[in-house]
Amino acid sequence: MPEPLGFAIVGCGMIARFHVAALKEIPGARVAALVSRSDESAQKLLEETKLPPCPVFRSVEEAVLAPGVDAVVITTPSGAHREPALVAAAAGKHVVVEKPLEITGARCQDVIDACDRAKVKLCTIFPSRFADSSATLKAAVEAGKFGRLTLGETTCKWWRSQKYYDEGGWKGTQALDGGGALMNQAIHNVDLLLWMMGDATHVSGFTATLAHERIEVEDTAVAVIRFKSGALGVIQATTSVHPGYPKTIAVHGDRGSAVIEQEDVLRWDFEPPTAEDARVRERFAAKVGAAGGAADPKAISHEGHRRQLADFVDAVRENRPPKVDGREGKRAVDLICAIYESARTGRTVELRN
Repeated sequence: MPEPLGFAIVGCGMIARFHVAALKEIPGARVAALVSRSDESAQKLLEETKLPPCPVFRSVEEAVLAPGVDAVVITTPSGAHREPALVAAAAGKHVVVEKPLEITGARCQDVIDACDRAKVKLCTIFPSRFADSSATLKAAVEAGKFGRLTLGETTCKWWRSQKYYDEGGWKGTQALDGGGALMNQAIHNVDLLLWMMGDATHVSGFTATLAHERIEVEDTAVAVIRFKSGALGVIQATTSVHPGYPKTIAVHGDRGSAVIEQEDVLRWDFEPPTAEDARVRERFAAKVGAAGGAADPKAISHEGHRRQLADFVDAVRENRPPKVDGREGKRAVDLICAIYESARTGRTVELRN
């Protein structure tokens, strides 16, 4: 049995707790080190997660030299992902980056190129792809059950209080958040929509800040998309809708439609209907979903992280790409940045895939 893969977690904020909880449940993985500029934050993380004692470093440069560190998990603010990723890759360490991969396409590409040069694995965290309902929907798309895809829709009608932004420090800033409801919260929805519908070619969008003060980014956004297949799409993303509702994704075609709310299948209708369709409706109609962070960012399960990090461990062991690599992570960032450009210029933006 090989030694567990050792992970250094860079950043000891809220999302780091999800990674610790996930790694503790993966037999082939362990937390080998923490990186934090604040000893207090690191100690609080150790205590709250009941993590066995491990070294705490002030810098990534120190952590990558520590014995037993094979990979680095980056959970710093979104606009501070590039620099630690480059350090880790240069040291020959595999890299896991919490979403978004970075806040611009160019910064994402820097991370991808660095990992390619170093021949290390790179993973972007998109745990929604690992939900059973998402996997079932993706399989239906790949099997051609929808016929010709015609429309894809996703909503992230969430609520965040003013206190959330005021206490976050970096949240709501352009430099470190990179955007608002789209880049921070709804990027999971954007990723799922692209995963189901394929590459986008054109997008038009509007953004606004309607329910919050003292933030530099949007709390409300809408966009319409043309996909490479010819299908159209709609995105709604907010942190301005009180009290907040579960996220949804819908895929429609000329032979069928499916609508998923969080983990629950609300519609699963195909022509011709099959016994398997009935089993899917029964399996996912028991309200297995939760609020999923609609009003509280801490109310999200770490199960998706566990599944994705387990895949990453297997990818390292088997020397294969992880299921969600850096290029997959960049696709969502590119589309979101195009929406921002459209909202800023008032023009439809063409994406070059």
